[in-house]
Amino acid sequence: MDTPIYDFLTAYTDGGMLRCHMPGHKGKAPLPGAALSYAKDITEISGADSLFEAEGIILRSERNMAALYGSAACFYSAAGSTLCIQAMLAAMKQEGRCVIAARNVHRSFLNAAALLGLDVVWLMPEQSTGILSGTFSAESAEKLLSENPDACLYITSPDYTGKTADIAALAKTAHRYGAPLLVDNAHGAHLRFMPEDCHPISLGADMCCDSAHKMLPALTGAAVLHSGERYAGVLRQCMAMFASTSPSYLIMASLDLCNRYISERIREDIAVNLRCIAGLREHFSGRLLFTEGDPFHITVLAGRSGYDGISLAQGLRGNGAECEYADRDMVILLMSPMNVPADYERLTAALERALDGAEHCQPPEDTVLTLPERVMGIREAAFAPSEEIPVEEAEGRICASVKVPCPPAVPIAACGERIDRSCINIFKRYGIPTVNVVK
Repeated sequence: MDTPIYDFLTAYTDGGMLRCHMPGHKGKAPLPGAALSYAKDITEISGADSLFEAEGIILRSERNMAALYGSAACFYSAAGSTLCIQAMLAAMKQEGRCVIAARNVHRSFLNAAALLGLDVVWLMPEQSTGILSGTFSAESAEKLLSENPDACLYITSPDYTGKTADIAALAKTAHRYGAPLLVDNAHGAHLRFMPEDCHPISLGADMCCDSAHKMLPALTGAAVLHSGERYAGVLRQCMAMFASTSPSYLIMASLDLCNRYISERIREDIAVNLRCIAGLREHFSGRLLFTEGDPFHITVLAGRSGYDGISLAQGLRGNGAECEYADRDMVILLMSPMNVPADYERLTAALERALDGAEHCQPPEDTVLTLPERVMGIREAAFAPSEEIPVEEAEGRICASVKVPCPPAVPIAACGERIDRSCINIFKRYGIPTVNVVK
């Protein structure tokens, strides 16, 4: 597969042109060791196309990716899935829709809802192992869809622990009510190429975002917004409303190179990794419990396995393995198709040694998540004068901005909701000492 963006950058770098244009580094690094990355960092010069008016090399690269994923269209983002989420919600704002959202959203969703003044109806998890994961059924979504005409349905899947929703069932349910299905698939850019294609677009989603940098060989900030036919004509301008007018060409080039990787290697690499992941889980069978879902999210249920998750993560770090996330209850080890068998050998050895020194604990109590009372709109609360206070002093106060230990997660209290004693107990459980409240 061709790589038009990367090829242009290479040709321009090698051509020796005098750079009478941005960026200010002029292709030269302040430190010699960084010279290679600086040389290919350019702006929208002649022939380089323009991300939000794409008609040249960027459009060609995006079409390559759309063909690989089976999307009607796809749009590159150099600002992560945050920009893609903003654009999806802006398209819903244009249609005057309210948003029914599964509660385990990324904080960028709440920020976008505040900026756009969107009404959000929350779909609460039916079962939950904490604020990082939950179960959301098509039946529960249907109840809210029947009560809220002119809505859309917004789902985060996979969640941070790798748990996946039944996107096919949710898509059928949403479409039965004329509601578009939007999916935050930031953790699932690889799902199209698994042994069974389970990418949201393939399963009926109208739009979804993929954070390529999370699961593919792309630079941090690289993401893609996929669309079906219905919204392909409006999303680029929706993205332009929020994005920098100077998107990184290095990030876009890394997406371009991802296309080649996908077309040539990804399925083989996934097969190798899946065998290694299965072997690791089998090795620790009977000693460690893992979540089910996307296999590349190796989520160790540390607390339920009798170990303190923070202690286990420290042990891993001390043995040369840095985890994605850890709290008392779980440790998330995020792998990707780019890992090789030797990585799993190292991880197995590090986890063995970490278990030897990890603190033991009693299995955690279940976290009961309830929907706090809504007092103000998200936008009203987010832009109101606020103050940061200790969590213990927050009972009865109105949440101004979300604090969770990591995104995406179920907000303990969202903007405009009244903080109650249950919220305070959960804040304390996750080690959150302060909260922002409306003055």
